[in-house]
Amino acid sequence: MATIFTRIINGEIPCYKIAEDEHHFAFLDIRPLHAGHTLVVPKKETDYIFDLEDNELKDLIIFAKKIALAIEKAVPCERIGMTVIGLEVPHTHIHLSPINSVHDLDFRNAKSLPKEEMEAIAERIKSNL
Repeated sequence: MATIFTRIINGEIPCYKIAEDEHHFAFLDIRPLHAGHTLVVPKKETDYIFDLEDNELKDLIIFAKKIALAIEKAVPCERIGMTVIGLEVPHTHIHLSPINSVHDLDFRNAKSLPKEEMEAIAERIKSNL
């Protein structure tokens, strides 16, 4: 059975898509820590990030870097924090979130944002790619 991320990539579930290439997909997290919180995933379903082949891991990180730099231009912040937890969905994913302190990566603070705000944030990030 396809993961929720594969279903998003395939267009079965709507998302606020930021970017994609042949092997990767980036979209806004629907329960963001902060405006601009983006998930970066490989299109290939692999549960655990360290089960990726070395070249797949390298390419995922390079793709994530492009997205992070675009978020940084679109959302005022000190840095883009990157976390890999990997327990909530059995499909490798990287969280990229605008931060101003280490405490900004506390996932207990995730929240929902209105559709209009999510759409506006996605467009701002995409315009910086």
